[in-house]
Amino acid sequence: MQKIIIFLFFVLIDLISKYFIFNYVDLYQFIKITSFFDVTHIHNFGVSFGLFSGIIPPLVLILIGLTVTVFVTYLYVNSNDILERWGLFIIICGAIANIIDRSINGYVIDFLYFHINQLYWPAFNFADIYISIGIIMIIVNMVQKINKS
Repeated sequence: MQKIIIFLFFVLIDLISKYFIFNYVDLYQFIKITSFFDVTHIHNFGVSFGLFSGIIPPLVLILIGLTVTVFVTYLYVNSNDILERWGLFIIICGAIANIIDRSINGYVIDFLYFHINQLYWPAFNFADIYISIGIIMIIVNMVQKINKS
């Protein structure tokens, strides 16, 4: 039950934030928050960082996302390692949130934009943060296991 509540919390935070961006920030508008961070409104029709945008149809991206999520869920169910399970769980939360967004809109809304002068990181959203944190947790876990060997 605890994980269901956490799952719903993560997914709802992502979807609610995208709802507010969609309704209150104009497409391609940039709102300066700090000298290195803006809030924006971008439609990502591709995969991570907009790769393959316009090349792969939204339905195919949804099916790929679902397939990957089923595989990650399989890994989660079969893992006995606490840190690995949490990492996989957080990845699942992010993946589902982005799949829901893409299913509703045909694209994913990205809005967090970091930059320094002419250097920038492509815009992303909370679901992307969840996926990244989950991957980092799994990598840290793997490194810890290697160092114990």
